[in-house]
Amino acid sequence: MKNFRVKKLFLPLLLLLTITLVVFSLRLLSPHHSYDIVIGVPNWPSVRAQAHILKVLIEDNFALKVELQNGTNTVIFEAMHRGKMHVHPEVWLPNHANLHNKFVREKKTVKYSLHEISAKQGMCMTKGTAKRTGLTHLKDLSRPKMAKKFDTNGDGKGEVWIGAPGWASTNVEKVRAKSYGYAKTMKLKEMDEVLALAEVGGAIVKKQNIVFFCYSPHHIFKLYDLVFLKEPPHDPSKWNILQPKEDSDWLQKSYADVAWKKTSLHIHYSVSMERSYPEVANLLGRIDFAAEEISDMTHALVVDKQYPRDFAKAWIAQNAKRVDSWLE
Repeated sequence: MKNFRVKKLFLPLLLLLTITLVVFSLRLLSPHHSYDIVIGVPNWPSVRAQAHILKVLIEDNFALKVELQNGTNTVIFEAMHRGKMHVHPEVWLPNHANLHNKFVREKKTVKYSLHEISAKQGMCMTKGTAKRTGLTHLKDLSRPKMAKKFDTNGDGKGEVWIGAPGWASTNVEKVRAKSYGYAKTMKLKEMDEVLALAEVGGAIVKKQNIVFFCYSPHHIFKLYDLVFLKEPPHDPSKWNILQPKEDSDWLQKSYADVAWKKTSLHIHYSVSMERSYPEVANLLGRIDFAAEEISDMTHALVVDKQYPRDFAKAWIAQNAKRVDSWLE
């Protein structure tokens, strides 16, 4: 009887303790249980730099708690739509046009800053590669003889980095490789950008030929002498891009054998910000980073290895008057 009484007393306590632990764990896992604003951060350096600048600006001037949360572009847009995340610091258009059109134009749950940073993207090579190979036009990679000049493992096919996994531009480059014909002569490599750029640096040291996806603004143009491969100018009638989530047969139905459309970068934010934090929404619409600054930011984080928060605080201090104009 004594053991029975002990069990009767112990079991409710155990149940209560278990429930308490579960509730506490869920609170810890909740992405913004103690944060006012959540900024989404995809996997490239310039967006990380801007995210930290926004975090410091908002926390220091509006007494709000800000969390930086990693995520893909799709995840961030979906979360902004639901009000679970609030800001995407750097949306590339037309790369993310499907997400922009869905949530900005159709659902109208996301807004974007009209200030744009001009950008450029395509395929690059080093100047040394251009001299050694005679390559000038992207379409020439479809010629086996030319492609073989980029063969590093002896399998008869060249190699080309087309972007990181998860980037919208990586899928576009798959389509362009198919459309130009070099998907048959070149191995299309997908890997993290840090590893890809390390290969670029290694190829320059070894005087090896290399061709790879590139975009500007980016610090790599400050480090090396690079040239964009030539292409026919952008023609909307020759550019039809679908993403995997839009159609399971996206690659076969897509085509793009011309240059990228004019590219621009914009801050996007949840419409809920205008109700909850209108002063922050106003700030996001006034920020006007320049392309050269974006390159300097990535150089500071990637090459100089500055700690992102320290960099952000220093950048804000160095640009105090300009920052004050954003906050007016």
